[in-house]
Parts: sequence; C-alpha cells; structure tokens
Amino acid sequence: MGLLGLILLVFGISAVSAATSDPWAPFDAPWFDRVGSAEGVPQSIITAVAQDQRGLVWIGTMVGLARYDGYRAQVFDTRGGSILGLPDAYVRSLLALPDGDLLIGTNAGGLVRFEQATNSFHDYPVGAKGTSDRKIYGLADDHAGGVWIATDAGLDHLDPRTNTITQLKTGTGTAPRNFSVMQDRAGNLWLGNNNGLFVRRAGTTTFMRPEHPAGAVATVLTNQIWAIHEDHAGRLWAGSGQTGAVYRDTDGQWHPVPGFSGYQNGAQQSTVRDFLEAAPNTMWIATDGSGVLAYTVGDTQLRRINHDAAIASTLPGDSVRALLQDRSGNIWAATDLGLARTNPNARTAFSLLPSPLEQNTLSDTSVRGIYVDTRGRIWLGLGSGKIDMIDLKAGRMKHLQLDGNQIHRDIQTFIEAADGSILVGTQGLARIDPDTLAIRSSIVPALENTPVLSLQRDGSRILIGTYDGLYRYDTLTGALDHVEHAHKDPTSLGSNTVRQIAHVGDTWWYGTTRGISIATSTLSNRGFVNLTHRNDDPTSLPQNYISSILLDPKGRLSVSTFGGLGVLDPYSPGGPYRFRNIGIAQGLASDKISGLLADDRGNLWLSTSSGVSRIDSGTYAVHNLGTDDGLHIPSYVYAGAARAPGGELLFGGLGGLTVIRPDWQPPARTAAVLAITHAIVNGNEIPFDELPRDNQSISLNPRSRNLQVDFALLDYQTPLETSYSYRMEGLDDDWTKIPRGSLPSAIYTNLPHGKYHLRLRAATHGMQSRTAETSISIVVEPRWYETLLSRIIAALLLIALIVLLIHLRTLYLRRQAMQLQQQIDERTRDLLAANQRLDELAGTDGLTGVYNRRRFLELAGGEHELAQHGSSLCIALFDLDRFKRINDTHGHLAGDAVIRCAIEVIRQHCRQGDLAGRYGGEEFVLCLPDTSLQQALEITERIRDELARAEVTHEGRSIAVTVSIGVAALQPGESIEQWLSRADKALYEAKHEGRNRCITAP
Repeated sequence: MGLLGLILLVFGISAVSAATSDPWAPFDAPWFDRVGSAEGVPQSIITAVAQDQRGLVWIGTMVGLARYDGYRAQVFDTRGGSILGLPDAYVRSLLALPDGDLLIGTNAGGLVRFEQATNSFHDYPVGAKGTSDRKIYGLADDHAGGVWIATDAGLDHLDPRTNTITQLKTGTGTAPRNFSVMQDRAGNLWLGNNNGLFVRRAGTTTFMRPEHPAGAVATVLTNQIWAIHEDHAGRLWAGSGQTGAVYRDTDGQWHPVPGFSGYQNGAQQSTVRDFLEAAPNTMWIATDGSGVLAYTVGDTQLRRINHDAAIASTLPGDSVRALLQDRSGNIWAATDLGLARTNPNARTAFSLLPSPLEQNTLSDTSVRGIYVDTRGRIWLGLGSGKIDMIDLKAGRMKHLQLDGNQIHRDIQTFIEAADGSILVGTQGLARIDPDTLAIRSSIVPALENTPVLSLQRDGSRILIGTYDGLYRYDTLTGALDHVEHAHKDPTSLGSNTVRQIAHVGDTWWYGTTRGISIATSTLSNRGFVNLTHRNDDPTSLPQNYISSILLDPKGRLSVSTFGGLGVLDPYSPGGPYRFRNIGIAQGLASDKISGLLADDRGNLWLSTSSGVSRIDSGTYAVHNLGTDDGLHIPSYVYAGAARAPGGELLFGGLGGLTVIRPDWQPPARTAAVLAITHAIVNGNEIPFDELPRDNQSISLNPRSRNLQVDFALLDYQTPLETSYSYRMEGLDDDWTKIPRGSLPSAIYTNLPHGKYHLRLRAATHGMQSRTAETSISIVVEPRWYETLLSRIIAALLLIALIVLLIHLRTLYLRRQAMQLQQQIDERTRDLLAANQRLDELAGTDGLTGVYNRRRFLELAGGEHELAQHGSSLCIALFDLDRFKRINDTHGHLAGDAVIRCAIEVIRQHCRQGDLAGRYGGEEFVLCLPDTSLQQALEITERIRDELARAEVTHEGRSIAVTVSIGVAALQPGESIEQWLSRADKALYEAKHEGRNRCITAP
C-alpha cells in the first residue's frame, strides 16, 4: 500500500516511535500512479529513469527507451526506422546532459548518446579510445561537465564536449567489475566495486578502501556496492548487493541502517539499487525485492513502502531498480512491474484504504460513520458489521466484528455513553467495552430490527434517529420511548427518517428527509419548530434532505443538504432562520453534500458526491480539492465526518477514509512549464532540440501547410485533472477545449499563408490551482502564386485580358443586337397575333363559342356605362327547362348537344351589337343595347318559340327543349349586379309559373 506503517524489519510491525512527530505516519501511505503500456511504455520492467533539461522523463526498459511527457511515450529501440536505433534495447542507466542530450548505458551495446538536435543515437566505441566494456552499470556527473562511467570491466571518463573517453586504472585492490560511481561535492571519487567501496581522494590518483569500523558496517562496505549517494547534508550512503546499506555522517563516522545493515539471521538482504533523499534527512532506499525502505536519520526503525496486491495505488512491484525526484517534486520508482509516480507534497489529504494484508489498513471498502471518543480514539463504522478503531497514540488500528443478527449490518453511527462505553448504531444498538473492546450485541431488544441512522447523548438519555422516527433510551433505567411524525400536526417531528441529531445551544435540532425539527428539550413529543425548503423563499433551506448540522466556534450554524449548503451567519436562537445558500452556482462541484466540518480557522469543509470542498470563513469562496492535494476518493455519500484529536478532518467515503490536514501548505516550487513536447510539420517530425519554446516560432513551407503540436504541462502531477485548450489567433474565433482524457494536441491542416500566434493553455485544479500558457508564432510561407509580385503580374494580365474581352464582346454584341432586333420584330408580330387569339380564347366558352361569363360581364359593363347617359338597355337570362332530366335520361353528351342548339337559336336572333354569352351550366345571357323592354320581350319570345319548336336529335332519339327567360330593362342609377338580380328574379318567376315562358322584371 505504500507507507503501510512503521515496520521494524527485525521485529515486524511495531508502534510509532516517540520521535515520530506525525501520529498519522503509520497510516499515511504514498499514493502511486502507474505509467505503463496504456501510455506507450514498451515493457513493464523499468530499469532506469531520468529527466532531461526540457523536463521530459526518459524511461529505460529491457526492450527499449521511451520519452514521456505525462500523456504519451515515444519509444526508441533497436529497429530505429528512419533514425539510427539503439545498439542494444536493454537500458541499464540514464544520465541527462546539460546541453539537453541523453547518455544511455546499455547491457551489451556500450554507451550511447541521444542527440536531440537530430533525434538520432551516437554510439561510443568499445575498447581503445572507448569504454572498457559493453555493459554499462552506472553513470555519474563529475560536476565539471564530464561523466564517470562504471562498466563491467573498468572505470571510464567521458568528455561530452569532445566525445573523448579516458579509461582509468583503479588499482590492484579493486575488481574489474564496477557497479556504481559518484563524485561528491568535495571532489572525492567513490567507486562501488565488486570487491566493495573504494574512494579516490581529491588531489590523489589512488583508489583505496575508506576507513570504517568492524561489524555490520564492514560487512556492507566489503560487499558488492551497487549504489552510492551524497545527500544535501553531505552524508554518504552506500548500498550493497547482499548486506544492506550504511551511511557516513559529515564527521566521517559510519553508521548502520537499523534492521538493514549486515546479514539478518544469516539471510542475505535485498540488493540496493538506488538512493533518493525524499525529504531532508529522510532517505528512500530502492531494493530489489523489498520495495522501498524509508529511513530518517536518527530513527531506530525503517518504514517500508511496498506492493500490496489489494491496493492499486501501491508500488507496482517490490523490485525497485531506480528512483528519481523530478523538478516538480514527484518521486518516480522504476520497478519490475511498471513505473510508478507519487507526489510527496500532495499532503492536504490522504486516504486510508482497505486491505486484508496489513494491520493498519481498513477492513472494508466504505466508511459510513466516524466518531472520536474522549480518549482520542477514532471509531470507523464500516459495512458487514465491521468496526475499525484507530489508536493514534499507539500507532495502530484494531479491527472488530459484530456478531449475532448484526454481523452483516452496516454501521452508521457511534456515541459515547456516560460510563465511557461506545454505543454502536447498526441494526439496533451494540455496546463496546472501552477497555477490553468486548462487544455486546443488541443491547436494546426492542430495537434489534431497527436500522439506526444517528445517535446523540443527553446525560444518561440516548437519542436514536431511525427510519421509524426518534427513540429515547435511558441507559440508567432501560426505559425506551418513541416520537413519530403526525400527519396532521405541523408541530410534530418533520419526518420519521431522522438522519442527524445536533445539540445547538439550548435546543436540539433533528435533521430529517423533510427538513429540520427544532425542540427545546429532548423530552419534547410535540411543539417542534419545523424548517423546510420553500421554492418562493431563497433564504429558506436549500433542500429538505438533511445530512449534517454544525454549529462552529464562531457562532455560525451550517446545514448540509442534498441540494446545497445553508448557512446562518450569525446564528440567533429562536430565529429568524434566513439561510445563505451555497451550491453549484457558487462553485461547489456537487450540491449533494454529506459530511460537514469546520477547521480551527473557521473554514467549512464539505464531503460531496464529487469530492471534498473548502469554503473560506470570511469570503465564502469555494475551493474544490483535487488529486494535486492528495484527494483520491472521488465520492462521498455518507454523513460520517469527525475532527481528529490533532485537528485533522476525517470524512468517510466510498472506498475508504479521507484525512484532511487543513493547515498544510505545500513547499514553494518552481512552476512547471507548458511545453511543446512533439511536433510534426508537413508530415516531418521536428527534432526535439528544435521544438519551439514560449515566444519562439515555427515556419511552414508552401507545400502542404499541415501542423500537429503535442503539448503538456510538465508537472506530471494531475494529468487527468488538467484542462487543456488552444487557439490560433488570426484563424480561430475562440479557444478549442480538449476533452478530458484526450491527448493535448493542436492539429491544423491546409493553413492559409500568413502569420499567426498559436496559444496553448493548461489549467490545474484543486487548492493550488493555476493556469499556464505558452505562445508561439506560426509563419506560413506563401506559394509562388500567392506572392506580391505574382499577384501584380496576374492583376496586369487580368486587366489586359478584360480589355480585350470587352472589345471582342462589344463587336459581338453589336452584331447580335442587329440580328436580335430582326427577330424581335418578327416575334412581336407573331406575339400580337397570338395574344389576340389568346384573348379571344380566354373570353370564349369552349362548348358554344359565345362569350364566357367573365368576358360577357366585362362587355356588358361597358354597355352599362354607356347607358348611364340616357340610352335604353335590356338584359335577358335564359335557363333550359328540366336540363338535369335531359342529362340523367340521355347523358351528358346529349346535354351538350342541347346547349349548343339553344345557343345557336339565340345567336340567330341577335342583332349587330347584341352580346350573347353562357352564364352558367344551362344558363345563357343576352345583352340588348338601345332596346326597350317591349322590344326585348319580343326578341326573347321569338327565341323561346323557335327553341320550343326545335328538336334535338342525339343517337337517333329526339329531345324536346324549352327555355324560361327573365328580361329586365336597366333603370337609372342601377348597378349591373342589381340589374342582373332583377332579371334573375324574373327568370325564377318564369320557372315558378310553369316554365317555357318570358317574364319581364318590374
């Protein structure tokens, strides 16, 4: 699990020593994030790790080398492709050079230099003018621009500026095989040899064994020395192949590492592969089989950081080959089961997780209830009847288990009774003896089937919140009574689900699922003051589902709900109860709030369904914790929360317990840069040394104009929580946000020529959030036809072409105009004739050839206007008698023949100027200008008589035809509609009087 507790390697698990200042040290474990195949690392066996001058992390494996920016790994191996590959894929050691290049020591290929100017590998020779052997164990800086090289057959020195290698003679006492080398700040050269530790003092040329005492120190220093390190205080550390490690203080005295120096009961120790000073005076010792051993100078014991198969956040494996602390403070561990990274400065929060393999871990996944008793012990209610008790003074955790019918029940709450015993709220109540920790289940038989949600104590009286209301249990008399919600009583308990009970001043507040019920005494059955959420009142409770109630030392009362936080600032007994509501709109990641605590500064801390948030005491500003603060449990649905004796805040969550150090401030650090880590221009990869930095530029040639820029914030701390975006000024209207979890890349294709500014942005989250930006210039060169000269020439040619085209067009148009005029004249004559014919067709009835109704009314309207000056004018309406019978008896074709016959008779009696038309289906109309009513009657009588004598023959059958006629003379001032209406009434009268007759209108 990481730091699973202080472990004495001699005596096993032991208590924390008195020298330990942090009582949580036995429980606080580093949280490791793993880097593996998902990020592109070619193999899980990690052999070496280094950070180059740009901040990129290089990862050595047995099958190749990878360059990692926190999101993606670029792999180099022996295949090479378009660039020269490694001579041997097994990387044993790495060293970043000041000029940005990288030295790689391989297992069988000698020494290699990766040149970032060309993204290629340069192999150094082996033998004369080269390294003593192809197997390179260690590389070390000589603090003067050179590099020491420990090989399987000697010690060498490289001058990277000239690429010259010098082989050194180490003397007769040393063996040819060298595992490690280190030059200290005083200029002494230390050699880890197959025969032990040797030193060449500054100003001398001879290697000799350092003076050391007999015993365990001698056993270590005469064994194979695989690792050497000088810490910031000047102490020298040496790690061996089989006998552990020792260190020399600044006075030159050698000291064993407790439990890890010499053979242990005749057994060999794990090989020491590397040292890292993780904190002042604290050394991490990487071992091949025992994980990492953390030792603070002066302590009598080690802390062990190892792999726990039950916890994913521990070291991937216990074989650790290399350690690295990068410039952001992260510690990297290269193991045989992958690369792991932890941030030792993310200490605002840490998590206690479940594991069956260690004592100081939880026994179940979810923490539902938390309680701190008067002895300072912390009680954790878990699932399946499990209880974990943390004793910070002893530095260990006890695991308890309920029995009987409570063995599989969740534990929601605790309270300390007057006699010091711990009462457990589960399915009913259980009791824990405070001294022996003996458990007595179901101490109140009447409640053994009742889930207990909350507990509080008022003297000898225990208040018990359940799903069935409030119970009151007297521990002295054993009396038990019950308070319930009454449906029709607004002063009764607000709901039967009582989730929280808080003693607020002289009152008792009951948090239910229907708001808060306030009572002046724990003996109250009625008379509660009920507070609820009201949609029309923004100062009411945020929501009715109450999870926590807190009156802090500043006199401010806070209520957490599943709809936000309500704060009474200040709280006044008896009201008014006007809440300040804080929710998502004010910055909370979630308004589903579970636990609620206040720190010594008055800041409020909330556990929510999306994490933990802090609300500042004075400004009410909201800060949401992230993994950069050490928060790794993402969701909290239980109200379990408590303050530890030292002021730490405890929140129960899904997956474990979160411990908050509210006053923790991380050390100042240099802000990590937002760097371009990879770029492809027009399909070609830019060498690493040419990647632009802030305010530098990239030029795109005129060909394909495609650009891909990969970038990353090189802090390696919260890659999944860092938000990225980019914007090409001059092209993009707004920022393009990169979806969470996607690789931060900006891709553009077929860019128009011109000058742009590509802005890259990264924003971290959490208590120490910040925003980093990088801006580079993008110059897209124009194609030949996009240059100014080519455009001027093209413009001149275009003008000349336009003039020529205009001239030719003018000549053409003139000729075309003449031909067109001739065609127009011909078409005009034809059009006039056609229009005349169309006009006739438009005004003519298709069956009879006389005027249709529209045309007749137009012409009759003209006669109507002329008659207004005094001339007489008559109109006659004709309607064939029983025409429907003709159609039904003889068919429509016979009807058409009858209509044509009738029109023909009418036309035969028309004079010059008379107008005849078809008024409807079997209706006809006749306009008689300059005709009196008597004359019109005579004309229509002749038509009627002749039509009655006419016979229409259709298909050999004779059809008799008669007609009814209404005649009307135009009266002065009469409209044409009135005139026609009178004729129509006369026609109706003719029909009414027996048909086949003419009737004149009065």
